Amino acid sequence: MADRNDRNDRNRPLYMISVAAQLAGVHPQTLRTYEQKGLVTPQRTSGNTRMYSQADIERLELINELTSEGINLAGVIRILDLQGRLDERDSELDDLHKRVRRLADRVHELETRESVNALVRISDMPTALRRLP
Repeated sequence: MADRNDRNDRNRPLYMISVAAQLAGVHPQTLRTYEQKGLVTPQRTSGNTRMYSQADIERLELINELTSEGINLAGVIRILDLQGRLDERDSELDDLHKRVRRLADRVHELETRESVNALVRISDMPTALRRLP
């Protein structure tokens, strides 16, 4: 639950374009270009003002890091796409691990119940039958 709240907080739109640009260390026009190319998608107010979240700022910082290493925007787009896919797979894997744990717990519960039932059946047998091989 805390993870979900953290994610919601990180995605809450907080910064107008001028503040976001300053935090990310770029010009506001750069943010508009990044939006056009699909690198970042700020939320919009009812008045159509761009609003950036902390997650957007972190993404912009990553974009700046990659471009400063000489990666062009097409490469950055590809890297971010792959990172998004990897994050999705990690989430799916976490969900599958949780499901396996729940199923293992259920199997253990059923095995325990069957063992108890077998013991009850044995104890209900007449003593003479219990001694038979």
